[in-house]
Amino acid sequence: MIFTGILLALLAGALVSLQTVFNSKVNEKTGSWSTTTMVLFTGFLASFLISLLVEGKNTFSFQHMQPWYWISGAIGVGVVFCLVQGMKLLGPTFAISIVLTSQLSFALLFDSMGWLGLEKIPFSWNQLLGVLVIVGGIVLFKFGGSRSNTAEKPRRALRSDS
Repeated sequence: MIFTGILLALLAGALVSLQTVFNSKVNEKTGSWSTTTMVLFTGFLASFLISLLVEGKNTFSFQHMQPWYWISGAIGVGVVFCLVQGMKLLGPTFAISIVLTSQLSFALLFDSMGWLGLEKIPFSWNQLLGVLVIVGGIVLFKFGGSRSNTAEKPRRALRSDS
């Protein structure tokens, strides 16, 4: 069971990175809000159709769900938009490493505090140290190491997508 969970988590990480690269390429042609709309709409269609195939009429069984869970989709808008903008400004590897560290940090906070209906898991300094080691790795990745003589290609400035 833990092996399956690890495989699924690894696959999720690969898919997030892959989707982020695709989103970035779509954004180059359309704009941030169009990209966000397209990503979430195609995600809705895919998940809706798969849900109908797998769960049938139980797809529409929401009676035991907290009403505030409904904002999850709106949070997804922020996720996609921020990822697209972060990649545009920072590049894929640096942006994704920051995103993953942020996810880990907030997961540690939510678990430790028992927020959002999660079972409270006691905080340990080893957990915090692990997050700080990852942050240190990101700093080394981005700012450590040798620089080549060629100047880095400047990132495109944010364009206003109104």
